[in-house]
Amino acid sequence: MDKELWQKKGEGHRARLRDRFLARGLDGFSDAEILELLLSFGTPRTDCKEPARLLLQKYGSFAKVFEAPVASLQEVKGIGPKNGFAIHFIHAVASYYLKERLHGKRYLHSSREVAEYLIHSMRGLKKEVFTVIFLDSSHAIIDSEIVAEGTLNVNTVYPREIIKRALEFHAAALIIAHNHPSGSLQPSTQDIKLTKTLALLCRYMQLQLLDHLIIGDGSYSFADNGLMDSVRVECQTAMDTFDRS
Repeated sequence: MDKELWQKKGEGHRARLRDRFLARGLDGFSDAEILELLLSFGTPRTDCKEPARLLLQKYGSFAKVFEAPVASLQEVKGIGPKNGFAIHFIHAVASYYLKERLHGKRYLHSSREVAEYLIHSMRGLKKEVFTVIFLDSSHAIIDSEIVAEGTLNVNTVYPREIIKRALEFHAAALIIAHNHPSGSLQPSTQDIKLTKTLALLCRYMQLQLLDHLIIGDGSYSFADNGLMDSVRVECQTAMDTFDRS
């Protein structure tokens, strides 16, 4: 088969994939077919079926492909700067969309969407990242920001900067989140200590710390697992001791 006929065959296959998507969305698509169609945006005149298969073979899952560094992606045969860029661009757009759709939504009715955004944006990162979500008095989400990166503890997160940003947003409540690059969802002693420190500072500033989420292979909520209740009791005890002194 000469090059012109091969390209026409590939174009027909991609057209059929596009028609399927327009008719039914991603329903019925395999992970390889989704990646194949995505890669074709970066290299429209190239057969992307084999590179898509090799990506899934190398990284083991659809999500891991999107979390891989650009340099690592380009180690796969058929992945170059253009279609490697397409993968990272789509990943960034998805993260932006998930963040933007939270604005104005009440956390109590949107906690699952918050977890989805955090999992998408933080899972697979090679270093720890600390994110704060700011909420108003009705617990509607105002915005979210990354406030620290690297090894996280009470000395690197800078609680006073978090309080300062909360006041600038006119926030009434906060949700904090950080990732475990290992994938573990078990809170460390340092995680619990940091939560207690921030919760106490929030109480003094008449702010609520609603939850601390850990992102790894899924998500872990301090609130859902009862840890926030014990943190609040300790904060109240500390406040009462301070008032009596």
